Amino acid sequence: MSHKKITVVTATNLVIANMVGTGVFTSLGFQVLGITSDFALIALWIVGGVLALCGALSYAELATALPRSGGEYHYLSKIYHPSVGFLSGWISAVVGFPAPIALAGIAFGEYFKIFAPEFSPVVVSLLVVWVITLVHLFGLRVEEVFQNGATFLKIALVLVLIVAGLAMAHPQALDMTPGPKALEILVSGPFAVSLVYVMYAYSGWNAAAYITEEVRNPAKNVPWALLIGTLAVTILYLLLNYVFLRTTPKSVLAGKLEVGLLSGEAIFGPTGGKIVSALIGVGLIATISAMAWIGPRVTKRMAEDLPKLRLLGKTSSKGTPYVATLLQVVIVTILVATGTFEKVLIYTQFSLLLSSFMTVLGVIVLRIRQPQLERPYKVWGYPVTPIVFLAITLHMMIYVVRDKPTESLLGLITVIAGLIIYFFTKEPGRNFRSQPLK
Repeated sequence: MSHKKITVVTATNLVIANMVGTGVFTSLGFQVLGITSDFALIALWIVGGVLALCGALSYAELATALPRSGGEYHYLSKIYHPSVGFLSGWISAVVGFPAPIALAGIAFGEYFKIFAPEFSPVVVSLLVVWVITLVHLFGLRVEEVFQNGATFLKIALVLVLIVAGLAMAHPQALDMTPGPKALEILVSGPFAVSLVYVMYAYSGWNAAAYITEEVRNPAKNVPWALLIGTLAVTILYLLLNYVFLRTTPKSVLAGKLEVGLLSGEAIFGPTGGKIVSALIGVGLIATISAMAWIGPRVTKRMAEDLPKLRLLGKTSSKGTPYVATLLQVVIVTILVATGTFEKVLIYTQFSLLLSSFMTVLGVIVLRIRQPQLERPYKVWGYPVTPIVFLAITLHMMIYVVRDKPTESLLGLITVIAGLIIYFFTKEPGRNFRSQPLK
């Protein structure tokens, strides 16, 4: 029923809130260590935006051709095999959403400490996650109002920083000309390494695809949400990084995590650090909320397909998968309390990249195997768009395995554990809805 579905504005806000976390405020300091060209540093964020856009447009086609919530779990189940989909859903449910929520919660606690050092950051982290989870248990209407309010506030705060930075009286001199040296940097090792971290900042561009069935007129609105959300964040990221470079010397930024704070001090003076801390902290509420909304929907979809997990699919009269939501907050609480989320995030980075790689590859596989399948939206620039995404993602996966072999192996063990659970929970001979396409 239409009154139980969300608008395209809310779906777009979910994309924006999922994408804009702490990454854009922390990564530039490490990029300037290996890249000196101003043009190349901005180009890094342009390439990241293009890659995210290629992924978003590819997901948009799948969201309209296979219109069911669940994201990669649903797409991979239909295109390849239910076990492949389950592995992706398993990663999303136990780590893919809980670990970033834990990361954002801890970051909120650290920013809060600047204003109230007497409070334990861990306690504050847990409280903010629990309160936001409680809001989501009140149903879809409350979720929508809260998410929109939090996201609009986040965008407004980011725009304040951008406008103040652009209006600064004595900026740093920047050289944005794409000379031969700058172009040489674009194909260098440091540029490739930096791109991995840029793409972490861009992650979340696929958010609306997880809740297709909750969006009004999804065939039209999900592609628009993915496109507009990703474009908006790309523009914000380009402006933010331009402001960071314009306001703060690269020698000051080099090797520093607190890029946003340093830029805030340069713009607003001694109190700038606190101003930007408040900006980032408040913005994290929208990020936590968006992921708290989406994660349980993946678990719910899996529970609908696997009867032995049906308890996790229970939904309240107001449209909230409350058992899956409570399970997620338990996992997040454990990760925050034990401080293991950063290790878990690294362990599963390869698995998460592989899920999105296989999903975008699925656009091509589905075009070949099911050319007559109704596609209300077809990806622009096919096949170049998905191929660009696949090539750059493959490059990043190779880097992750080469640079973090132990963590990647542990990620593989996590996948194997998911495979064992799949064969334990599936019913022999059961032909459930996420069967492969013939």
